[in-house]
Amino acid sequence: MTIIASLLYKESVRNHNMILEYENELSSLPKGSIKTKKVGNKIYYYLNYREGKKVKSKYIGKDEKSLIFIKEKLERRIQIEKILKKLKEEQLQIKKWGNYYDFISRK
Repeated sequence: MTIIASLLYKESVRNHNMILEYENELSSLPKGSIKTKKVGNKIYYYLNYREGKKVKSKYIGKDEKSLIFIKEKLERRIQIEKILKKLKEEQLQIKKWGNYYDFISRK
């Protein structure tokens, strides 16, 4: 195995492992958005998300700690989704370079 082929293989494995780790973390994070509902003088917070074709609402609570906790988790989810998108694009590039290298090395 040449140095280039070895490097492409190692990068592909590293990329694949990172994708698996981020997908695992993503599965533990909430999805959806926070909606507020005002009843009288009180404000109630709900997490709205899809489950199949239905939109579900989950009561978060009235306290700021619960709201901040969920907001942080939702922000982390957005970050991970962006990272995963880039990693999957990188994986495609690695495959293209691997195919190109195979083509060149056969000549």
